[in-house]
Amino acid sequence: MSRRVSLPGASELFGGTAPQQTRPEKRTTTDGPASSSVRSRTAVADDRKSSGRIRHDTKITVYVTEEELLGLEQVRLALRAEHGLSADRGRIVREAIDVLLADFVDHGPDSVLVRRLKASE
Repeated sequence: MSRRVSLPGASELFGGTAPQQTRPEKRTTTDGPASSSVRSRTAVADDRKSSGRIRHDTKITVYVTEEELLGLEQVRLALRAEHGLSADRGRIVREAIDVLLADFVDHGPDSVLVRRLKASE
């Protein structure tokens, strides 16, 4: 009996044979010229639910200031101390993104995101 471990090859790991999962585009019907902007906003977040605690295959890197990182860590600790919720920084950021996207879909030009981006120009 061989004591060698059988490992998958590069083609099995990186072959891309698994089908890509994409979210279906959510369509809305409205009358008037605003219909295209509503459709594009609703396509951004179709079900508006955070992914939560699952394995994520896509990654981005975001650079934050020391104050922003400290604030994020304070929120994480407050969630644990005051609410009994254990969440890592990534999950808190994903939830915040979900809330922000939902607000954008619901309110468009009056959303928090649009107002804050306009204020920072």
